[in-house]
Amino acid sequence: MAAGFLLPEQPVTTLAGWLALGGGDGLRAARQLDPQGTIDELRASGLRGRGGGGFPTGAKWAGVANGRGTHRYVVANAAEGEPGTFKDRRLLRDNPYQLVEGVAIAAFAIGATEAFIGLKASFTTEIDRLTAALAEMTAAGLAGDVPIQIVPGPEDYLLGEEKALLEVIEGKDPLPRLLPPYLHGLFSTAPQMGWIPTPIEPGHWGPHESNPTLVNNAETLSNVPWILARGPQWFRTMGTPSSPGTIVATVVGDVARPVVTEVEMGTRLSALLTGPAGGPLPDRTWKAVFSGVANPVVDQSRFDLPMTYEDFAAHGTGLGAAGFVVYDDTACMVNVARVFSQFLAVESCGQCPPCKLGSAEITERLERIEGGTGADDDITHIGSWLGQVTDGARCYLATEEREVVSSILRSFPEEFAEHLETGRCPRPRALVVPKIVALEDGRVVYDESQARKRPD
Repeated sequence: MAAGFLLPEQPVTTLAGWLALGGGDGLRAARQLDPQGTIDELRASGLRGRGGGGFPTGAKWAGVANGRGTHRYVVANAAEGEPGTFKDRRLLRDNPYQLVEGVAIAAFAIGATEAFIGLKASFTTEIDRLTAALAEMTAAGLAGDVPIQIVPGPEDYLLGEEKALLEVIEGKDPLPRLLPPYLHGLFSTAPQMGWIPTPIEPGHWGPHESNPTLVNNAETLSNVPWILARGPQWFRTMGTPSSPGTIVATVVGDVARPVVTEVEMGTRLSALLTGPAGGPLPDRTWKAVFSGVANPVVDQSRFDLPMTYEDFAAHGTGLGAAGFVVYDDTACMVNVARVFSQFLAVESCGQCPPCKLGSAEITERLERIEGGTGADDDITHIGSWLGQVTDGARCYLATEEREVVSSILRSFPEEFAEHLETGRCPRPRALVVPKIVALEDGRVVYDESQARKRPD
């Protein structure tokens, strides 16, 4: 495991502290390279998006830089609401300066008019740290030539969906748009099915324009100053050829020590769980790991997977944002399926009826099975809805419902059979959705209010 650089041994609380670590070197290097050279350095580094998709960062920047439109924008997505994840908040608490510099470099590279950092208004500690860092760097001339604005948003899970985040930056509700930001970005005037375009803004002329917008996760952008200052080959000394660098991972659930830690890409999942996370609880055996609620379950046979995008994909799941929720042999997987499904049903925005109706129906049937009143017909009904819940989906939430619930059904059919045959839960244990409010010194606090929420 690498010593790491994104998470310092001691939090960086002043601009002087950031400068002592080499702060400012990345932005200076970018200006010496020019915008195209900066993008080429990112391509050479092999940096991939840390928000979940793992898309090559340099290719994404190049696509936005070459997109048609009068104005371009940069958005840093720090609105993490994925259950089991606390890494962006840890980054902002420990070193917000690297994110500000990464945003400034991105704005320079793509020729942005303005830049935004979006996060939840409930992240008060992070907002305070980020606001102070941005003010210091702006006063010192180290925040680039493009204005950067911090945008607090609502608590909705979908705030972290990039198209919904753009809506919030424009002052609207977090309802995902139809087209992605690189095709239809901030303050676009081109009409798009399902939403109202904004008036033509100053500086535009002729046909409606798309304003291509770069949206990168906070961790992705935090890597950028280091890569520009130290070079792409330095970055490639860590990780694997296809997934270079480090990743900031969160581990919660049935482990001895819930943790946020930085490890090299390619580190075995088992090494993360038994090392920084301290292993299982006494006399317990792990049986399932989830990377948030966005990907299929990782069962016992795959705990030794290397943490790379390609290795997880090859085994039918995804690395996501490296936020891992662990369950041991005392957990009921029917209960887990119901908890995750209920979370997604509540957070579904309702724009796509199959998603809203389907996730609610699946949750209701899972509740019956979990409560001992289920029948074989409930399994059939769940399967039917899993086949159509994604119809017309504007975002990935419905796919999460399908992938997570269906993977639990496939991996733990015997637990569903036990409930149907006995009319009771063999592993009664209260579970909550692991939506993290705080994670410090091996102690995690979950959002207790989430369980009281109901679908709109």
